Amino acid sequence: MSSTTAAEPAQPAAPAAPAAQTTTATATTPAPPSTTPASSSTQDIAAPQSSKDAQQKETSQVIRRPLSIEELCFTSAMSCFEGWLKLDPAIGPRTMHYVTKFISRTLEKTHNLKDVRENLSKSVEVWLWLTKDFAAAIPSLTTRSIGPLSSLNDPERSVTPQESTTLIIKNYSSLKEDLQLLIKLMHIARNLLVVPEPEIPQDLCAATQFDQMLYQTIILCINVTSKAYDGDVLEDSARSKLSEITELYKKLLVTSLQQAHNWIAKNDRNKMAFWSTVLFDDETLADETEANDGEFRPDVAKTEVQNWFERNSRLCEKARLLLREYEANVASHGYPGHLHRDSPLAWNWLPEGSVPVRADDADNDTKITPQWNEDEPDKFEQDKAYGRVSREIDTWWLKNRDPNYDDWVVPMPTVEFAQQRTENCKANLLNRYVHSYRVAEHEGSVHSAEGVQSEGAGEEGREGGGHYTHDYGEEMIEEESIDDDDSYGEGPMNGLLTEVPNILDPKQIEALHMIVKSCILDNAGLALSRAGENLQKTRCRMFLALECGRSLLREILVFIAVWEKSEQSLIFQLTTQIVEAIHHSALIPFAWQSLRIPKDIMSPAQTVLLRLINNMFRARNNDPPPPDSKEHLRDVKLLHFLFIQFRSRIVPECVALMHLQAQIRNGLCDPADFPVDSWDMERAKDGIQQFLELFTTVNELPETRQYLIEWEAVYEMITLLKGLDAGVQKKPMVELPARSAAQRHHPPPPPHHDDPDAGYDSEDGPLVPGPPLEEPAHKYPWAGIKGQILHILAGLLQPPPGRSSPGNPIVQHQILRHNGIIALLNCCVYDDYNRFARERVQICLKWLMDGCDEANRYLRDLLASAPPPPSLRPTAGDGGPATATVRIDGIAGEVKVRRRDPGDPPLPPPRQGRVPGAAAVATMMDMTDVLPPENTLPPIRAPGERAGGRSRPDELLRDIITLADEAARLAIGGRVDGDETEEDDDFM
Repeated sequence: MSSTTAAEPAQPAAPAAPAAQTTTATATTPAPPSTTPASSSTQDIAAPQSSKDAQQKETSQVIRRPLSIEELCFTSAMSCFEGWLKLDPAIGPRTMHYVTKFISRTLEKTHNLKDVRENLSKSVEVWLWLTKDFAAAIPSLTTRSIGPLSSLNDPERSVTPQESTTLIIKNYSSLKEDLQLLIKLMHIARNLLVVPEPEIPQDLCAATQFDQMLYQTIILCINVTSKAYDGDVLEDSARSKLSEITELYKKLLVTSLQQAHNWIAKNDRNKMAFWSTVLFDDETLADETEANDGEFRPDVAKTEVQNWFERNSRLCEKARLLLREYEANVASHGYPGHLHRDSPLAWNWLPEGSVPVRADDADNDTKITPQWNEDEPDKFEQDKAYGRVSREIDTWWLKNRDPNYDDWVVPMPTVEFAQQRTENCKANLLNRYVHSYRVAEHEGSVHSAEGVQSEGAGEEGREGGGHYTHDYGEEMIEEESIDDDDSYGEGPMNGLLTEVPNILDPKQIEALHMIVKSCILDNAGLALSRAGENLQKTRCRMFLALECGRSLLREILVFIAVWEKSEQSLIFQLTTQIVEAIHHSALIPFAWQSLRIPKDIMSPAQTVLLRLINNMFRARNNDPPPPDSKEHLRDVKLLHFLFIQFRSRIVPECVALMHLQAQIRNGLCDPADFPVDSWDMERAKDGIQQFLELFTTVNELPETRQYLIEWEAVYEMITLLKGLDAGVQKKPMVELPARSAAQRHHPPPPPHHDDPDAGYDSEDGPLVPGPPLEEPAHKYPWAGIKGQILHILAGLLQPPPGRSSPGNPIVQHQILRHNGIIALLNCCVYDDYNRFARERVQICLKWLMDGCDEANRYLRDLLASAPPPPSLRPTAGDGGPATATVRIDGIAGEVKVRRRDPGDPPLPPPRQGRVPGAAAVATMMDMTDVLPPENTLPPIRAPGERAGGRSRPDELLRDIITLADEAARLAIGGRVDGDETEEDDDFM
């Protein structure tokens, strides 16, 4: 294979021959350094009489390692490609054919041949030519895609999407050809970092400033692909061209992100360089400094990070040797020229003493104690004595981490607080949503999620709400704060990478998540700096301290919701690890507040964050940490914060909506006054479902279940059950058709086949409205919530660890104290919105009654005071069968039934044309066993009683089933005025 490739450069006369004959650097025909070996051999023959010292001196100036055939071809092709992009010199199509051929073959070899990949990765010339090619390509592509460079930062001169579309279609052919080559070049750059010693090409990439070209390439791709092109107004051919160029830009973006990930892998200096570039957005630094009102100073943090970068600017020794060799032997003899002298890394390759060196001594691994001297006038020396990356970041973290990080300083709000909070939410519900929808500018500090302004939180609560309150006290705000963060999604987003989730699909975006994970995840066994600093955690704190980082986190979370990614997907797993990193820094409370939206009970990003936290806790259940470990305590503190949100904000606001639904249902309020739409209700339900999923996971382990019992989570569960029962009408399994009296006595004749109006409404009959496309928001059913609540209650009622009976006495008394038995019994009625709720209630009742005399006594008294079922005995003087209208569980409305005596003939089959389910309903009307003539339910026995020689578990199970039947009868026993009654004879 090598012999074949060695003969190929002789074929393309244009790119190879002139370059091989040129020995001086020119602006038009760059010379690959492959000529130096030939020049050296010529001088050796021409001067055989020269002295040995002179010959060695001359040789030391020009001799260097010989270039391989792959380097020769690749650098020659890249030099021609630069000329093609700059139009200097003019390169023809025949030459570009060979350029494309050489670049394609180089890409193939870097994929398949390890030695070629390693050789190219250590070539300074290769990295310099890559930098020069992209430096020439970026302005050229920008001009041909989105207009002149001078117009990019000028809103008045910027190109509209329509003008950009015209430009792309006009330059379609040249854009396609250049983008395809640039994608291949970026692929090669990515491959060159996959070598046994990646720190060498990583350092060469930084020294040649290819990383800067990488940033610019990402910006260009985002600027092009994020424009709102109106493809509908284009012809098919133009739309196809636009789509093809856009996809090429996306592919270049994906490859650039992959190259960035390889460049920062296991390299703290490169991670910090990339991280600071994407987070410290110059356009937002001034605004953010002003918004923080002096608390956090991003401009100061940026200076401190740059000083850290300068102190840690020493490259690896092998990379330094390669760079020095290049500067001494190649740079002054032609293209691609000298390395930059103004780089913080320049001292690594420049002669000693030519530039000041302020880097730390890499050989000194002595641990240092950070010291901060406020009086030090030299900022660099001040930061050097501190030793860590940024004191500004550290100070911000101390103020915004979980307040319970060191000690328990934030108590759990009491049930009385939650009750008062719920009443306030009910009273101020309409006012809150009117403001949150109509206020244009939100001003002032953010109240904590609990609705209480903490001491000194006026300043700390800005920019996302800070953390939750330190002192609940007894002071309650009367109105829900509307001074939260502005709703995201309006206006441009901050940060280099923030737009990426809106551009790429799940398969394309994986590199972005891997970059974020690589920069912030605290891996076990990670070495600390000399100052004892975990750099991964520091970058995680930078991530949330800066607006660009918070915006990126929000988009990453929403991406999972938009694409509906499952727990098994790579994107979901990577994002879980990102959340884990935030958790390790105790910053999930801050992240939670920063993701809030004023008009939503829970924003989509908060819901996804909770889902990821639940996934994290579920993994803990498979291998739980010891109860006395740091990991367990950290998880408990996070759970403590989340339950505060649940008690203080989520449940009160959801119950307030349910209360308004109940008022509308009972005719006490106008449906037009309902303040939110179905989409907002869906968001609220998704949020509360995720909370219940988390508590279900926590409930599985006795160690964490105990915290829910201690915090009296039963109150929230019972409150939600009561709110749902009052606000939402149960959906029956069978809905009987409602027919007017005229229709019952004079049914309309069937339509004739020849009737042209058959199947259409006419003036003779009323128009029958079709089913509504969507239920109005005030009838939102909150489907599935009851089942989750009952599952949690059943888990809380289980016996304590080590026992199988009786049920948990603490939880039993909590349910009784909050009058939860009635709420449980009301769930026994069939509800198609919450299937299998009855079965879950039976489990709850089993553990509630087991060993609790108070619960058994309460239920016996309840049954004793219950009204008897309707009498079905023959009416005096009537002589006919006993009839009555009854309500049957799972069937809407009332049904007219008669009692069948033991000698009666079986029911006739239903006539054709009956409503679906009529036969099943008719079978249910055999009331001999279903409705006893008297209220003769078996008594609920006290603990320890026996009856008929049966075991206590059998007796208890029988009592529970009977109780569920009776509960359903009691709940539906009363006739509702105005309901249509089915009076068909077949049902009598």
